[in-house]
Amino acid sequence: MMMNILIVDDQKNIRDGLQAMLHQFPMQMDHIFCAANGIEALQILRAQSIQLVITDIRMPDMDGLTLMSRTKEERISVDYLIISGYSDFAYAQKAIALGAKGYLLKPVKREDLQSAVEHVMQEVRTRQALSQNMKHLSRRARETDRKELRMFMQGAASDEAWIQQTEQHHSELWRNYRLCLLREDLLINKPGAVSSHSMESIAYEAYGKSGCVCLQYRPQLILAVDASISTEVLPAMLKEKQMGAIMVMTDPQQGLAGLPNSYEQVMELYHHSYLFPDRHCLLPAHIAGLEQQWELPHEEIYMLFHLIGTQNSGKMTEGISRLFHKDVLQRYHIRYTQQLCRAMVQMLEEYERVIRPYMGEEALDMECLRNLFDYPGIRDYIQALQQQMLRLNQFYYEFKCSYRNTQDLNEAIRYIHENYHKPLDLAMVSNHVSLNYAYFSNLFKKNIGKGFAEYLRDVRLDKARKLLAETEHKIIEVSAMVGYESYKSFTRAFREVMGMQPTEYRQRMRRRPGEKKSQDTAL
Repeated sequence: MMMNILIVDDQKNIRDGLQAMLHQFPMQMDHIFCAANGIEALQILRAQSIQLVITDIRMPDMDGLTLMSRTKEERISVDYLIISGYSDFAYAQKAIALGAKGYLLKPVKREDLQSAVEHVMQEVRTRQALSQNMKHLSRRARETDRKELRMFMQGAASDEAWIQQTEQHHSELWRNYRLCLLREDLLINKPGAVSSHSMESIAYEAYGKSGCVCLQYRPQLILAVDASISTEVLPAMLKEKQMGAIMVMTDPQQGLAGLPNSYEQVMELYHHSYLFPDRHCLLPAHIAGLEQQWELPHEEIYMLFHLIGTQNSGKMTEGISRLFHKDVLQRYHIRYTQQLCRAMVQMLEEYERVIRPYMGEEALDMECLRNLFDYPGIRDYIQALQQQMLRLNQFYYEFKCSYRNTQDLNEAIRYIHENYHKPLDLAMVSNHVSLNYAYFSNLFKKNIGKGFAEYLRDVRLDKARKLLAETEHKIIEVSAMVGYESYKSFTRAFREVMGMQPTEYRQRMRRRPGEKKSQDTAL
């Protein structure tokens, strides 16, 4: 099979490097196109038959995620591999939701890129083979049947006549079947995420056309399969074809009328698969002994949150690991884990509520923690939870530092205003508030908007202007009264700020009342 590939990256050296690697791979490719951004890429996709796009996520004008959305909107059928320098799960999650087949981090390794491209080519072959095998069936009829079955499976009411009629289409299967749920094993930086169509194709190989019916494609693939065939067959075939998938299977069920009950069981098993990510196929027997009663570790949760606002991020990470340790979670029904997640989110919300007025436009992403099953696995959820807790910890720590800094600055300013007439320098003031000299200097300038020396000069000159205008003190006396050791340094500073000598300033201030009086008389 030949394939056209489009490389999209705003850096020419990366485009050239990827193109060079692709030419070295032992696989047939028709043509390799290149684009510097999503806008150029979209024009090529509209004009050319492209099977695979290898694109960066962040680019000017139109980024990779927007490109994926636009091709989806325009119904351009193409597979994507995402390449990015940002190892943020949020980007990978969005890309995967849009149908990305792999997510690779820069710098891209040759073997990872080759593996990812080979996976996509294999999937294209599988889709073509499946299409050939199924073309004799009416697509519209299959989709209608599947929709009706899915609605009945999920609890929609249906009469006995419909059940009997539908059973006749696959009478042998519905006499003894299991529900099988498969979900793509979505791991960041793992090339070649497998699709529902590929997994369905393997299932038809394992069970035969009469022993397998697809009931749902998304968000998880759900199949009714022949219960007389061993539960080990399909997992073994997927492993042989290197298709990573999370799989659960229900107990055998007899009769289509029992489909809704089987659906409840398969969804419960699917949720429990988060507790047992290392099992290749989860069966009802694996969760039969899980404890149904428990007490949440509220004291441990409170102790963990008492670390908020400290520099103990390591202890926080250890605390989260203890709370979500697999040996603990695997003892209980999945509801325990869900309740634990909710308790953690509630505590995060309570702490955020306190600090919210001081956070400005910053905020925690609570919505991303609402549903454990939005994540590929529990490890990904724990990582996201840990990230939000550490962000909250940083907010609290910065707030505490800011509060302490404000107190220290207020005391420093008070000290300056009380002692401006004495010999005063930065070292004396920083010692007074017990802060490091360099730290206090940076803190003062950052918060006051001017350096210490400039601020002290302005305070002294402000006092000097008042004395010049309201008293008869000699200028040399005024200079000493506001803290200047020499008349010369005082007059120089005064002239730089006011643009005139102290004597001229005094004369102008003394002249104003008389001028005003003569103006009033003239009026």
